[in-house]
Amino acid sequence: MPRRRPWVRNLGILFIVLWSLVPLYWTVNTSLQTDAQISSRPAHYLPPSPGLHNYRTLLSGDGEIPSTIRRSMVNIFVECGAATIITVVLATLAAYAFARMKFRGRQLLFYAVLATMAFPAYTTLIPLYRIMSVFGLVNTYAGIVLVYVSGFLPLATWILHSYMTSMPVAIEEAGQVDGASRMQILWRIVLPLAWPGIVSTAIITFLFAWAQFLFPLVLSSDLSTQPLTVAIAALQGRHVVPFGLLNAAGVLALAVPSVIAVSLNRYIVSGLLSGSVK
Repeated sequence: MPRRRPWVRNLGILFIVLWSLVPLYWTVNTSLQTDAQISSRPAHYLPPSPGLHNYRTLLSGDGEIPSTIRRSMVNIFVECGAATIITVVLATLAAYAFARMKFRGRQLLFYAVLATMAFPAYTTLIPLYRIMSVFGLVNTYAGIVLVYVSGFLPLATWILHSYMTSMPVAIEEAGQVDGASRMQILWRIVLPLAWPGIVSTAIITFLFAWAQFLFPLVLSSDLSTQPLTVAIAALQGRHVVPFGLLNAAGVLALAVPSVIAVSLNRYIVSGLLSGSVK
């Protein structure tokens, strides 16, 4: 048998970790420096006098760039929050119908919904843009939210369907014997039991929506609806932006999904595993 070389594996892991974390560290490092310190040579691998002046400027300062960042932060929370709520509500109803209700073509329709996840999302970009243009939904919250919901709904339905099919049917049958309607059973029995799956689905949907770039870039050409991820990229082409402010904006864009992913990691993992096991 060939001798194992654990140092090779450890070296590979170290390389991957450094490859992933060094850009993040450099973004944080730059955001804590002044413009003079950033432009000095040689570069400062540690901030000489770290400060939060760039963040204060973005969050409370005057000028076009801070106001752009603040508006885009509001946009991304509105769009991601609305898309998450609508997706979870629709996915819950759809998953319950596929898991418990008997109707003709149920399996065919369910697998057709899942099959949409096999298509690359960007192949639908031009048709979606034309549809949004016809209905006047370009540069609107509604247009971006609808696109997000259409993209995330199949995955959310799949995850919640796995939760609901794993729940005992006897509890729901007992509710039917007591005279409860379908909606009463869903609201009072199924939802409390499926709450971990609903939380997982909401977190995953919110993170996916936060990470979107190309769709909001195409569907929102002005600041009225541009999310933070798009606004940061747009600043580089339209303004002479201080690198400190630009990196501080990048840290703000990373902070929310990072906190959610770290603090709610167990819900995310359970949601992904539930959707992969049938």
